[in-house]
Amino acid sequence: MQSKRTLFIIEVAIFTALAFVLDIIPFLSFKIWPQGGSISFVMIPVFIVAFRWGVKGGLLSGLILGLLKMMIGGYIVHPVQAILDYPVAFTVLGLAGLLAAATQAALKDNNTKRFIGMVTTGVLIGITLRFISHYFAGVVFFGSGIETMNAWLYSLIYNSSYLIPSFVINVAAVSFLFNKRPNLIAATTK
Repeated sequence: MQSKRTLFIIEVAIFTALAFVLDIIPFLSFKIWPQGGSISFVMIPVFIVAFRWGVKGGLLSGLILGLLKMMIGGYIVHPVQAILDYPVAFTVLGLAGLLAAATQAALKDNNTKRFIGMVTTGVLIGITLRFISHYFAGVVFFGSGIETMNAWLYSLIYNSSYLIPSFVINVAAVSFLFNKRPNLIAATTK
């Protein structure tokens, strides 16, 4: 039991560090948005942890990543925006782990269609919740600086512009990785 706990801590640390590195390497992150947000591979390691270790692993990995991003390079205009944009937005990615057992079962049964459906649904849950968090943070952020446009609408458009493409990239990448390397999702959630 102790070795499983140690493995859990090590894997969360390694995958979270990998996520952070993927976010800071310039050619791996498409950052053209002036107020933050990017199309990048940053969420993939968090999803791997979530599907591998379940909700607990995913939430922990996302929380650590969000805190790292906030401490090193976070752009903060309001405390509510800071909490929603960083710790909350990345922690909720871990809720993809709600489908970890079903995803692992589909992979074990060689049911590719169900497997891709589970990965897609899990990633959709995580990114949708991240979007909601960024959306409300954006209302606070943009509400304090944009006079010409409704902050609610601007936040919707702004955050959708990078999270929708990120969803497609993450589903494709996570499905591909797990399909090519099934041992990445070895049943560890129990």
